[in-house]
Amino acid sequence: MDREQHSGDTRGTELGRFLRACRARLTPEEVGLPAGGGRRRTPGLRREELATLAGISIDYYARLERGTETRPSPSVIDSLARALKLEEGERDHLRALAALAARSAPEPPSAPNRTVRPGVKLLLESLRPYPAHVFSRTGDVLAYNPGGLRLLPGMDDWPAKQRNIARYVFLHPDARGLFDDWHNQVRTCVNGLRALAGMEPDAPDLTQLVGELLLKSPEFARMWERYDVKGHSYGRKTFHHPEVGDLTLGYQSMQLQGTPDQCMVVYYAVAGTPEHDALTLLDLAATESKHTPRLSPDSQTIENA
Repeated sequence: MDREQHSGDTRGTELGRFLRACRARLTPEEVGLPAGGGRRRTPGLRREELATLAGISIDYYARLERGTETRPSPSVIDSLARALKLEEGERDHLRALAALAARSAPEPPSAPNRTVRPGVKLLLESLRPYPAHVFSRTGDVLAYNPGGLRLLPGMDDWPAKQRNIARYVFLHPDARGLFDDWHNQVRTCVNGLRALAGMEPDAPDLTQLVGELLLKSPEFARMWERYDVKGHSYGRKTFHHPEVGDLTLGYQSMQLQGTPDQCMVVYYAVAGTPEHDALTLLDLAATESKHTPRLSPDSQTIENA
């Protein structure tokens, strides 16, 4: 009998926890196995089923999940990724966790770089009227142009240190009505935090935010248990904005070279379209607002006017 561990079990390694979570998401039918085999105490595949699919022994796989085996070969990791039907980003995460587990001593959590370079701030200004912001690795809003903050109604009511995209989508009362597909938006936020937690589970900036969201948001807690790390760096989002109405925008997320803890997200629309007109109005409204941020190339952050 496969004695499963509870999904909230804190024993073992991040590699083991990720494997358990991925195994729990799969059904026998999805991997070509018969649905029978007796009543299942927990959802998903049994350990012995996954081990067979991956071509490894049940004992070896069990040791991987428990964290007593920490040096799986690349071929074993690739076999597990295929058996679990992982997508590209998930495969990369699995390989990174395997490399992390093989280290004799974990590295101390790194201090994230929160200084936004002056050149990046000038780029934010040059992108107007397209809304753009710079996020930290945990989603803290570090810098923005006028439309970047105005696109998220109510965000400017919070003190600068509280402005975080995950905190906003889960806890701000305006967020549910803003995003046309709120569940997809929040899932993307959780997935990014989960991926970071796999590599630096004890990082102070991460543990503080996750602890707050676990306490205040049941939806976040449920998604956190799934251990999903799928992400989206570009695509389209539809907003129901209280000032400029409904608009569907393209977006592109990009890591900032030289500051890997930061990324820039830009929203855009084709010139001459109603969406582009709406962004122009949003930019003008933000400029005239008392909350308009002023770009200061000599400062470390963007100041408020």
